[in-house]
Amino acid sequence: MNLIFLGDVVGKGGRNAVRQHLPELRRIYNAQFAVVNGENSAAGNGLTGSCVKELLEVADVITCGDHVWDQKGFENEIHLFPQVVRPANLSDLQPGKGYGIYRNPAGGEIAVISLMGKVFMRDSAYCPFETVEKILEKLPSTVKTIVVDFHAEATSEKLAMGRFLDGKVTAVLGTHTHAQTADAKVLPGGTAVITDAGMCGAEYSVLGREVPAVLKKFRTGMATRLPVVEDGEIRVDGVCVSFDASSGRATGITAFSPLIIPEKR
Repeated sequence: MNLIFLGDVVGKGGRNAVRQHLPELRRIYNAQFAVVNGENSAAGNGLTGSCVKELLEVADVITCGDHVWDQKGFENEIHLFPQVVRPANLSDLQPGKGYGIYRNPAGGEIAVISLMGKVFMRDSAYCPFETVEKILEKLPSTVKTIVVDFHAEATSEKLAMGRFLDGKVTAVLGTHTHAQTADAKVLPGGTAVITDAGMCGAEYSVLGREVPAVLKKFRTGMATRLPVVEDGEIRVDGVCVSFDASSGRATGITAFSPLIIPEKR
């Protein structure tokens, strides 16, 4: 079986590209299940209920990261969407859930876990290694396919998580840096890893943001509002993970990073 995972969706342009092209990517890769990191889908910061509804038209599950609560009111909306998982190593007092078990249309179940790193990230997150250990203990033994979105800054921390979970989960897929890495592989224990899947956002940008505004921030050191780039070429970065549903072991991982030019409106 195959599943598709897409990197951080940035703004309206990223949402539109995912809605338009994920069905075709599913067909090309014969993928029965799709997970999308949507934590930048609402104007580049956080999620809203309407953004979630758009993405769920084509995706099965939406994962999040450190921007999950950036949009006011989403803490009240997240309960409406069981297909959304926020980082599991945030406080249990925060709304939402950190993992879920979902029916694979092709048969069986898939567990999706969202985790956030600690290196160069927010101090409020608990240890992701301890957290994922506890989650794996809770999962029913019948759930063999387990996908982890590790939303972290440091590639070393993400690769360490992959090694830590090798043979225990199907895939550890990194997000957050918006730049796809060239290290997709299946580890000896049967776990597929990539330290960053990339982004679904504007090609002419800096991580989906307007180039002049980002350059001004770096050059001056001044706080600068970073508008989202929505027009022009949109790239859709992600991976296809092939796996044995009976064992949960990954048999392959293919990274894709196409540039897609939206049709003129």
